[in-house]
Amino acid sequence: MSEQPQAVPAAFAQALRELGLADERTLTGVALTGGVSSDIWRIDNSLRGPVCAKRALAKLRVAADWQAPIARNLYEARWMQAAAAAVPGCTPEVLGQHPALGVLVMTYLSAADHPGWKGLLRDGHTDAATAGAVGETLARIHAHSAARPALAAQFDTDAIFFDIRLEPYLLATAARHADLAPRLRALVAQTQANKRALVHGDVSPKNILIGPRGPVLLDAECAWWGDPAFDIAFCANHLLLKCLWNPAARGALLAGFDALTSAYLAGVDWEPRAAIERRAAALLPGLLLARVDGKSPVEYITSEDQRAAVRRVSRALLQQPAERLADIRAAWRRELDAGEVDA
Repeated sequence: MSEQPQAVPAAFAQALRELGLADERTLTGVALTGGVSSDIWRIDNSLRGPVCAKRALAKLRVAADWQAPIARNLYEARWMQAAAAAVPGCTPEVLGQHPALGVLVMTYLSAADHPGWKGLLRDGHTDAATAGAVGETLARIHAHSAARPALAAQFDTDAIFFDIRLEPYLLATAARHADLAPRLRALVAQTQANKRALVHGDVSPKNILIGPRGPVLLDAECAWWGDPAFDIAFCANHLLLKCLWNPAARGALLAGFDALTSAYLAGVDWEPRAAIERRAAALLPGLLLARVDGKSPVEYITSEDQRAAVRRVSRALLQQPAERLADIRAAWRRELDAGEVDA
């Protein structure tokens, strides 16, 4: 990322002015990198000081042809407002959203005060307390929304969630594993059938900042009224995969998996805990396999040995589903301990 200020794109400037967040001065800022689904800017001379503004892309920045509706950040703004009502401070403050231009404006959080969880995990900062705080925050958001079913009317996003989550992850993977296709299609149907709470849809360490008041969740472009099992499975998956990225921290990452899932399940009060854990455990190996064979492979799994390890574990668990998340962690640990993975 270049820190040299530049004039911001016209659509961003127009959106800030029409939202009452900027005057007629030329707006300057810095383009932020790392996202595949939006253009994101830190804009320095708005009327609110530095702000973060993002505009959804119609075609995501991945190798595969992956299209998505640009209206999705309207629902992202709504998710952020609902989540903040459940857990104050767990998202940046929404300052405005311009539906016609597809621009969302929020408070800017500096990396000095809010480091990204992904970077912390990469650098070996893998304390279980942080993972537990993420699980607790996620459960509180789900519980808050499940108790307010009227929120569902604000999230008519079945098509968006299918286009940017179910199809590119599970169905694209099914196309590469024909023998598993019925199982993967069944996971899609299961996820679509369990509409119980407000789902973020992209609970990944890259979208979580660790602030002085706790985790801050970003990038809720997949916001959906649906199955909360998707969120916990999606996040837990990343802690498993990062064992291949940072082998020295494998034990701590697996302890983080336990802390994340335990804290989350302890907060489930909208349905039997065993039921949501069973759905999450069913989804997790599908999501695991998707990160090597779907439309959005993780960038840090680079060797064929690593991809083969993911396929061995996920295929076995898809063929014989586990009932508990701990069973999946144990299967992954056995694979790692076998010593066949080239780090």
